[in-house]
Amino acid sequence: MIETTTIKKQDIRKLSVAQLKDWLAAHGEQGFRAKQIAEWLWKKSATSFEQMSNLSLKTRELLDTHFEIKSIATAKSQKSSDGTIKSAFRLHDSHLIEGVLIPADDRMTACVSSQVGCSLTCKFCATGYMDRKRNLDAAEMYDQVVAIDRQAKENYGIPLSNIVYMGMGEPLLNYANVIESVEKITSPDGLGMSPKRITVSTAGIAKMITKLGDDGVKFNLALSLHAANDEKRNKIMPINESNSLKNLAEALQHFYRKTQNRITFEYIVFHNFNDTIQDARELWEFTKKVPSKVNIIEYNPIAEADFKNTGVDKLTQFAKFLEDKGVVVNVRRSRGKDIDAACGQLANREKSEQE
Repeated sequence: MIETTTIKKQDIRKLSVAQLKDWLAAHGEQGFRAKQIAEWLWKKSATSFEQMSNLSLKTRELLDTHFEIKSIATAKSQKSSDGTIKSAFRLHDSHLIEGVLIPADDRMTACVSSQVGCSLTCKFCATGYMDRKRNLDAAEMYDQVVAIDRQAKENYGIPLSNIVYMGMGEPLLNYANVIESVEKITSPDGLGMSPKRITVSTAGIAKMITKLGDDGVKFNLALSLHAANDEKRNKIMPINESNSLKNLAEALQHFYRKTQNRITFEYIVFHNFNDTIQDARELWEFTKKVPSKVNIIEYNPIAEADFKNTGVDKLTQFAKFLEDKGVVVNVRRSRGKDIDAACGQLANREKSEQE
């Protein structure tokens, strides 16, 4: 009886161009093919070796024998009454993540996830009530951008203009993969998007904010603040217990010194929790620590928590106090609430419906 051995396929997108070149040379192929393959993978977003039409059939078969492209698949999409599109993406290991297309008059924004679930347990966020299953790799974040860009073109005839890492997960707890994904998205050898059009949002990991500064990143940074005193922030964001506002301020100052990128503070105004003029005063004091602007975000209720959005009058007074102090304030109205696609609502309910 003849024994057959099955070759365990590698994920080809884990290899650098140099590694791919060495592998090709070891298998009797010309090294320049590595650059062609990388172009198919990262510039043309190929999902199969069959698509690589400038490679010989023999080379494509060789690649297919030894490698695989673990591309994500769209499991389900929903379109909101306001035009927002939420998609559940299935990963190669059957996990589900969510990404959102947010259309506006002046931009098309992709909101992408960085982890399957989240480990931070923020009390107002649906993802925080899930377990963190694993980090996404760079290619899985890149694939979300490609898929959402396709949706933008198909539904609105306009390509993506902006990307926010504000979906499921804490990006700075998946640091290396997030940085690599931004490189693939912004590189001339990748999607060629401007880093100035990319924002990474964090709940506040001080040492990783410092590292962003040391690494001289070109993208924008947003901090989900939601309270500008430690006692209140500890109640809704347990991460604050080990990353105090003082430590965060020092990290943000370092980040700004290194990058000259103004910080965005995201602030949800909760009813009877952080919506007083005193809260606004504390926020104003915190904004003075680093060049910044404030995005006031409408709260989107979730089944797991009892928080409510503040009233219109209080929201107006809160924003006016900041504006009168010279703070740049944007009041962000929620998009996609009717399909649970708004900030804080991503929770992969599709998965529980299927199980």
